[in-house]
Amino acid sequence: MAEGDIGVPGALAEALALLRRRIPAERLDRVWIFPPVVDGRSESGVVAAGCFGEGGRRDLVTVSYRARETGRGVSFTPVFAEQGTAPAESLPRVIAGVARRAGAGFGDPALTHLGGDPGAFDRLVGEWTPDDLPHRVGRGVFGRPVAPEPAKAGARG
Repeated sequence: MAEGDIGVPGALAEALALLRRRIPAERLDRVWIFPPVVDGRSESGVVAAGCFGEGGRRDLVTVSYRARETGRGVSFTPVFAEQGTAPAESLPRVIAGVARRAGAGFGDPALTHLGGDPGAFDRLVGEWTPDDLPHRVGRGVFGRPVAPEPAKAGARG
């Protein structure tokens, strides 16, 4: 997000926490965080992860989300999806293609190498967690439980 954008504080950290609930941290090799699209007190974003799979391959999963803050609270709607499997060395090209197709102004995703280290994943979540929210992240935005929506049609999950 650009400075001055508002969005929904903690929404991206919540998407990361959902990723960890669905995939053990020990399986997470790399995480790409696409810049959230912000419109006032609403934001949507995508987190993609390459997970250690069979035979040195990587399973690609995504969490897309839409968060909105209103006078009555916060809504957070995530969608977890398994996108497919690919050789580990091809995932950066796949992600670059996604960013290119998203169009100008969307921005390049931030890449974090985790290598299956749970501590590295915890630090990543902490980087995206506002100082006033750390006790709530992972239990739902602002303390409400979050149940992921079923994966989109055709996706495994």
